Amino acid sequence: MPVANITGAASGIGLALSRQFTEQGWNVTLADVDVLGGQRAAEELSDQTFFHKTDVLNWDDVASLYKKTVEKFGRIDYVAANAGVADFQSLYEKNDGEPQKPNLRTIDIGLNGQIYCLYLAAHYFRQNGWNGGTIVFTSSNAGLYKLPTNPQYAAAKYGIIGLVRSVAPVFQKENIRVNCICPAFVPTGLEPQFLLKVMPSDHLTPMSNIMRAFDNCAKDSGLVGQVAECSQGNIFYREQVEY
Repeated sequence: MPVANITGAASGIGLALSRQFTEQGWNVTLADVDVLGGQRAAEELSDQTFFHKTDVLNWDDVASLYKKTVEKFGRIDYVAANAGVADFQSLYEKNDGEPQKPNLRTIDIGLNGQIYCLYLAAHYFRQNGWNGGTIVFTSSNAGLYKLPTNPQYAAAKYGIIGLVRSVAPVFQKENIRVNCICPAFVPTGLEPQFLLKVMPSDHLTPMSNIMRAFDNCAKDSGLVGQVAECSQGNIFYREQVEY
């Protein structure tokens, strides 16, 4: 059975992907900082899963996630680097006193923590020999278009796209495939609830379309360095701008 590590797996896209892979017969490690949600999900899905408490900002946590997965299942074939959060602080706020250090946790989780996942994925994929492995990042359409309401979130997601396009051709030489998914508006719990009330239903992107994009990355060995924008029922592979 193929083996997957999925971060941000206690809810939303990560939970849906964990469910899809277990239904397809995969062994899955669910990783999240939400212990109760992660344990509950692992128990509900199947005996082919286990939960590992993981803060993607903590190197030791992420290293342990990969090590424990290999100890339990023997290898890692697929990584979904899916953890992410909205902005914790507005960059537009005004302060009459001395400026205080801004909260950059959104970028730390959304970009720096994902680099930990990539670095460790490559290490363990190399242990698979020429079979290599696949890592898919969850970026966002906010990594393709401006998002004035959450500029740190947008910066992290733009960074993911730059990371994927930069490392993919290098890792491809070792049969390690790197891609990213860019969902449009998907009701996952991360979005403000008021948006769900005012957003026309035909503007929403169904979770099934996101799952289709992840599945494509798992099964199509020709997808390398791709930026898959998922909007409503469509998947668009966005090309890099020419020099």
